[in-house]
Parts: sequence; C-alpha cells; structure tokens
Amino acid sequence: MDVALWDCLARGSGQPLYCLLGLPHKGVATSVTIGILPPEVVRERVPEVVSRTGARYLKVKLGSPEGLDADCAMFAAVQEAARGFDVSVRVDANGGWDLAGARRMMAWLKERGCDYVEQPLHYDADEDLPALFADRVLPVFIDESCNFASDVARLAHCVDGVNLKLMKCGGITEALRIVSTARAHGLKTMIGCMGESSVAIGAGASLAALFDHIDLDSHLNLLPDPASGLEMNEGVVSVRAGRPGHGASLTC
Repeated sequence: MDVALWDCLARGSGQPLYCLLGLPHKGVATSVTIGILPPEVVRERVPEVVSRTGARYLKVKLGSPEGLDADCAMFAAVQEAARGFDVSVRVDANGGWDLAGARRMMAWLKERGCDYVEQPLHYDADEDLPALFADRVLPVFIDESCNFASDVARLAHCVDGVNLKLMKCGGITEALRIVSTARAHGLKTMIGCMGESSVAIGAGASLAALFDHIDLDSHLNLLPDPASGLEMNEGVVSVRAGRPGHGASLTC
C-alpha cells in the first residue's frame, strides 16, 4: 500500500518517483543471485545467467543445511564457472552459520576474493555480531536482522552495512528512514528483493541512487514477468527515464 501511494503521488504530479524524491536517475549494477545448488548444476547455471543478464556481480547463497564443506564446494563451483566472465562475487549466508563457522568461512572467502558477506549469523544470534565484527576480514551486512530503522540504530556498532527490502520494511517511507539512519551511523546501504515482479523492482530501482549495493534481480527469473517498464544496461536495472511514478506497469 505504501509503494502504491507513493506511485500514485508521483503519477498525479506527472513526475518519475525518483524526481519526486529529489534523486538522480542512476544506480550501480545489481547483483544476480545464484541459489543453493549442487556444484554440477552451478557449473551450468552460472554461464547461462551471466550471458543472459550481462551481470557484473554474482551473489552466492550459502548456509547450506549440508554444512560448511558444501558451502565451500558450491562457492568454488561458482568461481570455476564464472572464469572468463568479468564478474565479482559476494555471499549471502542467510543466517546459516554459527559464530565459529562464520569466522572460518569468512577467512576462506577472503582468500578467494569475495566482496562481502551478508547475514552470516541467524537473526536470533544478533548478540554474537559484536564478536564477529571485532575481527572480521570481510565487510558484514545484515538483512534479516534489519527490518526497520530502529534495528539499524540497535546494531550499527557491529555491522558495516544494512540491506533493506521494500516488502520487508513496509515500503518506501520506512526505506527512506532506514537509509537516513544508516548514513547517520556511517554505514553502507543495500537494497534487495524477494520474489517480486517489475512492479516492486521498479519501486526499488526508483531509489537506486541511495544505495552502495543493489540486488534487484527477482523479475529476471519470472516467465513471464507480469509487468514492464524496466531496463537493464551494463548490469544496471533502472526505470525508463521520465516515466511518471515508479516506472512499471502491469501487462498481464
């Protein structure tokens, strides 16, 4: 509802949402997600995804229920399959590690050129974040541990950045609060997505200028995507310049 109301306000004023919010029409390249898969599937999936999307960043989902060895095997398979493509790799553990496992995996991933790790610990283990943060070898972002701006303030002392999702925080209004709070605490910012069409992705892309990292790729997995209005150039997902509202419209 919050996203719809912002879209309505922008359309009513005849402006793109990014203009209404005083933002430039720009963003950074999105990560494209590689879910937890067997290594043999990864070796087929990665080249297809990168070739189809032009991705410049891959976000590898780890935290396998089969344990750390399975995580290492999958990450190694991604790197092997991505060889020859100009892509960087980052990791989302989705809270799948304990403190000892997170330390071990982050050291291992650092040696292999990983950019950062998102949600290394389960959100029920936030009390372990200070210990992990104290001797971290990679930047730590939180996702499931951060729902609202109050969570940013609560954990700002033990993370490097926060990942917000419009469907998680309740929409654009709270997203703006989260970004402001993160910036006030000197943190990096990221916007992600769930299983969303171009409607929700368009709303997120309208805010793209606010973020250091972007994960707006779920619409790329929909066949068909029930909406249109987005473009992807050199890995950057954006709304069409000048289109009123958040830029996406239902087509089916």
